[in-house]
Amino acid sequence: MADPNHSWRFFRAGGFNQVRLDRGADLVSLRHLDQKLWVALACPVKGLELDQDSLGLMDVDSDGRIRAPELIETAEWLDAALKSPDTLIGGSDSVQLADIDDANPTGAAIIASAREILRGVGKADATSISLADVSDTAKVFASNRFNGDGILPPGAGQDETLEDLIKDVIATLGGVKDRVGEDGVDQAKLDAFFAELQAYADWWASSEGDTEKLPLGDATAAAAAAYDAVAAKVDDYFTRCRLVAFDPRSADAMNGADTDWQSLSKEKLTTGDDKIAAFPLAHIEADKALPLDKGLNPAWVDRVAALRSAAITPIVGPRSVLTEADWDKIGARLAAFQAWNGTKAGAAVESLGLAKIRSWLAGDSKDQLSALLAQDLALKPEADALDSVSKLVRLTRDFHTLAENFVNFRRFYNQQEKSVFQTGTLYLDNRSCDLVMRVDDVAKHGALAGLSACYIAYLDCTRKGSGEKRSIAAVFSDGDTDFLRAGRNGVFYDRDGNDWDATITKVIENPLSLRQAFWAPYKRVVRAIEDQVEKAAAAKEKAAQAKMDANLAEAKTAATTAPPVDPKTAATVKATESKAQAFDAAKYAGIFAAVGLAAGVLLGALSMLLTGFFALEWWQMPLVIIAVMLLISAPSMFLAALKLRNRNLGPILEANGWAINARARINIPFGRSLTHMAKLPEGASFSADDDPYSDEGSKWPLVKNLLIGFIVVSIGYGIWVNVKHLFGF
Repeated sequence: MADPNHSWRFFRAGGFNQVRLDRGADLVSLRHLDQKLWVALACPVKGLELDQDSLGLMDVDSDGRIRAPELIETAEWLDAALKSPDTLIGGSDSVQLADIDDANPTGAAIIASAREILRGVGKADATSISLADVSDTAKVFASNRFNGDGILPPGAGQDETLEDLIKDVIATLGGVKDRVGEDGVDQAKLDAFFAELQAYADWWASSEGDTEKLPLGDATAAAAAAYDAVAAKVDDYFTRCRLVAFDPRSADAMNGADTDWQSLSKEKLTTGDDKIAAFPLAHIEADKALPLDKGLNPAWVDRVAALRSAAITPIVGPRSVLTEADWDKIGARLAAFQAWNGTKAGAAVESLGLAKIRSWLAGDSKDQLSALLAQDLALKPEADALDSVSKLVRLTRDFHTLAENFVNFRRFYNQQEKSVFQTGTLYLDNRSCDLVMRVDDVAKHGALAGLSACYIAYLDCTRKGSGEKRSIAAVFSDGDTDFLRAGRNGVFYDRDGNDWDATITKVIENPLSLRQAFWAPYKRVVRAIEDQVEKAAAAKEKAAQAKMDANLAEAKTAATTAPPVDPKTAATVKATESKAQAFDAAKYAGIFAAVGLAAGVLLGALSMLLTGFFALEWWQMPLVIIAVMLLISAPSMFLAALKLRNRNLGPILEANGWAINARARINIPFGRSLTHMAKLPEGASFSADDDPYSDEGSKWPLVKNLLIGFIVVSIGYGIWVNVKHLFGF
């Protein structure tokens, strides 16, 4: 039982204190634990790696979220159902019948239902009931006509008449899903059906014997339907004819513009084409009657034929053309029916026909079916108890798991088993990431998750073969970020071991480690140098190409326009050009002098630095280099350390709908446990000579290293000289 004076125990992980939940008494006493000490106060049902049926049972109000009061309520229900709450620790797919508390009404009903289920599955002598036994309660209920839900499917009727009644209710008003998933009828649906029947019967009775409302008797409804189908189009036709009579100049326009007809000529047409139907019903002429045989718009022929047989002939007699006066007479004869038809009640059951409607109202089928529904509903306590057995088995297995991913985060921080929000493992860029979770809306998630100070990659995943898709967010917490870019591909393994193709679509950049921060300044320098070299080379190549193209164009123009030249004159010109193009050393002397001076200054500086550096004691040299490297890397490492210290799981989960109540830190050592770098297996052999295409012959790495070394030594020597001058040694 819950103890208000329960003695709580705590452990520290993630930078904060968390309650221990490794005893049954801890779980059932959650009501008495200050919620300020809970890690989470709410979590979504969707997206967690836990049985969705179990999560649904803990979501008491079925709003898609589990909150602290619902977790407490579930714990107390389990406490009432079990003799000892220690049964919940560890979880199991089965529950011993001896562990169910039959000393209270909750437990007694559950154990009675459990034995009934076991008998139904052929295990009457079993001492435990498993998830497999209760996972398909439909089989238990399928053998019984009544299952306590107050809903009867067609097969539950006692005779064909009641089965037909149930089918008619479902066909007209829709069914209600029963406990085993079949469409059936409950008392509310049955009452609504008979109310519709009565309303329709009363409405119809108000017209019987009334020749104004039913001028054609039972055929009036069909005549009115045919009339309504073409009324607007016929009115349009007669109005156009009267306009042409008013002003003959409108005739062409009333029959449709030439451009409209021309546009149709280019298309593949059918009589049902909407563009054809938009033209007038027949050719428009002044005061012309509507032809009923020839000359009709092809799109309206069938509907006019229906009007002719159902309304025109019965009301005004056989006609080959319809005058406007006859049309008005037909409308007047049907006006009373249309007004009465507008007050129709019970339209939902009209499809059954008046005869069947009156037969249902005349019999006692409703009373018989109501009695069966009451008989079924009387078994509700026993049926609910069967559901309670399933609830007990599922929650006995899963409640402790959720509690240790909700009240505390022990499952996450001990890393012996994945937490419920970790959906799998991502392999990409020579590492694997364990902190991966599902994401429904990447943009919305990223807006909040960026506050976590974590490096997050969002990936679109596609399941091979099935075409399933999902989005995930993966936290990288070790290594470097040099090659983590949108478009990179990896492989994601879900918790069931299925592999998915994964592609990075977006990244939120933050430091991964102090090691990365240490080397970051040097990588930036090298990257900047490489970029400048590439830009200079590209500009040089572009300029040379442009000059060559210009020279070729000039030569081509000169060749096509120049007059013939005397051979002697050409020789003279060529000799003159050669002299003009001869190298003028005096002209370039200044340039050579400037280049030489710059080279001399650089070489002098290098010589001075190297002389000063090698003048140091041997033990001073590495100290200078280390000091300089620390000086360069210190700002980057300091900023990285601040962000790594603030790395927090909370915003990542909150972006998925959690309500996190603590700062769940991911420090550097724990981060390394969440992202595993590639390393050779223990005992593996390695040979550096295996690669015949290694970069050893390339000179750029040597040049790059010399350049970095020169920068480091220069800065180091400058610092050392100033320190010596300052302290006088």
